[in-house]
Amino acid sequence: MLGKVLLESLPKAIVQYRSISSSSAAVTKIHRSVYSRSYPTIVVLPDGSSINIRYHEPRKIIKLPLDVSTLSEAERKARIEARKPKRKIKIEEEVEDNFDSKKYLKYIKKK
Repeated sequence: MLGKVLLESLPKAIVQYRSISSSSAAVTKIHRSVYSRSYPTIVVLPDGSSINIRYHEPRKIIKLPLDVSTLSEAERKARIEARKPKRKIKIEEEVEDNFDSKKYLKYIKKK
């Protein structure tokens, strides 16, 4: 009863105060009157860590590019070589054809 009297005597702005922190914002839903369509997506950062986000296009994974200027010289050369297209190696085999079909005529039965 005393609490009710105190609440009525306080200004309305103080009574409606709501404590919002980063932890409560992460647990609750998105507070919007119109919900835009969003899809669960995984973002992979250049260091290999991943984050779950909501993205406006239906994609499974988004991989962020690596900054090549931060790599050492050997790592940079290896990455640039890996980006280049692979050369196709043509292997030509010479097959010696010494097959003689007349040799097997004796195994064919004539009717």
